Amino acid sequence: MPNTTSSTTSKTARKIASKLPSKLTATALATLAVTALTALPAAAAPEHDRAGSLNWSTCQGQSDARRQCATVTVPLDYNDPDGRQITLAVSRIATAKPGLRRGVLLSVPGGPGGSGLGLPASAAQRLPQSVLDRYDLVGFDPRGVGASTPVGCGLDHSDLAMVNLRPWPAADGSIDANLATARRVAETCARNGGPVLRSISTANEARDIDRIRRALGERKLSAWGTSYGTYAGAVYATMFPGHTDRIVLDSNDDPDPSRVGRGWLAAFGQGAEDRFPDFARWASAPDNPDRVADTPEEVRPLFLDLAARLDRAPLPWPGANPAELNGNVLRETMLESLYADAKFPDLARQMLAGLGRRPLPAPVLPPDQVVQNTIAVSVGTLCNDVSWPTDPASYAKEAAADRAARPLTAGMPVNVMPCAFWPFAPAEPPVRVTGRGPANVLLAQNLRDPATPYGGALELRAAFGDRARMVTVDSGGHDVYLANGNACGDAAVTDFLVTGRRPAEDVFCPAAR
Repeated sequence: MPNTTSSTTSKTARKIASKLPSKLTATALATLAVTALTALPAAAAPEHDRAGSLNWSTCQGQSDARRQCATVTVPLDYNDPDGRQITLAVSRIATAKPGLRRGVLLSVPGGPGGSGLGLPASAAQRLPQSVLDRYDLVGFDPRGVGASTPVGCGLDHSDLAMVNLRPWPAADGSIDANLATARRVAETCARNGGPVLRSISTANEARDIDRIRRALGERKLSAWGTSYGTYAGAVYATMFPGHTDRIVLDSNDDPDPSRVGRGWLAAFGQGAEDRFPDFARWASAPDNPDRVADTPEEVRPLFLDLAARLDRAPLPWPGANPAELNGNVLRETMLESLYADAKFPDLARQMLAGLGRRPLPAPVLPPDQVVQNTIAVSVGTLCNDVSWPTDPASYAKEAAADRAARPLTAGMPVNVMPCAFWPFAPAEPPVRVTGRGPANVLLAQNLRDPATPYGGALELRAAFGDRARMVTVDSGGHDVYLANGNACGDAAVTDFLVTGRRPAEDVFCPAAR
């Protein structure tokens, strides 16, 4: 789930403000066929169809006066292109220097379930002028999300708690409650999500992106995908290679077509192990007002002991969901806090509260409506992309082994998800990413990413072959370019976007001094 933050408003003037972790519901709510897919024949409408026909207007809830909004109509079912249509909300900030314009840079949001409508505004604040001069910045809400034709599951409030959405086992390692939650969420989403939820998949997101390209009147587009957006971007580059210009994939998912989202969830175990030492060094620094221990070596056992103590004796936390600080709430906070150094204080302060040195902070919860929407899209994507194992005993066995091997994440990453009880089979096999297409892909990856670990990025790099190059940064955190990377990595990505030149070979950027 995320680090996707944006603000969107539907046609019915319902404002949806979203700030959810980009891999939360993606991996946390987060394939058998391995054949490559191209666009379905039904999707191959003439290139002139609706090209450049968008009616741009001022965005509601405007945060940047330059930003304009429009809608793109796409088929609910690409096998029935003249049947029911749904809408995608699109936004753009046009370059201020049309004479230097290269084309469109489309932001592909994380999640699945993250909103991208506000990404042009946030990108405009971060991107160097040399990139802003050359591209119209374009964002969109994927099908089912926010201001696009939305979906929801109608889950109970208790099932919207992040600590329930990610399947943390019970204090004794039991997964019985996880099995019940997964079954309940699957049945409720299947019952209430309707045909739009059934249509959500990564392959359809790629087809939708190509419809956006056509509606913009562009022969090709460049894209910047982050987190789950790297997989969606890779699938787009595989299905529509001739329509790609410069593709940047940042914080990369393993594209293994036999696992897809199941593999992304499992990756949290290694990701947390890779990243936690960065937190331990920060949390033991002498000048840190949120210091929890005297040395880095003391932080990990302190965290594990505190989580176990809170398993046995949770602390009341009025207004939170759930209304207590228990061991799994602390573990969930740990995972979210590893996304960026700026989030480290969240975990440290919660640890200090658990140790009785600080009061618990006032809980901050996203609106239920936003979480309902994000969960629905996540469930739809993860379950419609690929079939998941259905045997509860296999999940119990894997969770127990992983709990022993990686105590930080306590068995959660390999535990059961709603997809184990999803009543619908995938409509088509998942896309196998290949190296067929132009050599125009650049991957950016931190060595210590808690959500999309380095090993998965290597798998995507291998799948693309010579079509891609990778910039690896000796840094921690989720999101690289202009976020948690360093100047060396940022310069390589900027140069590629501005000039189109890829490095002659893969690049390693040492830690910033």
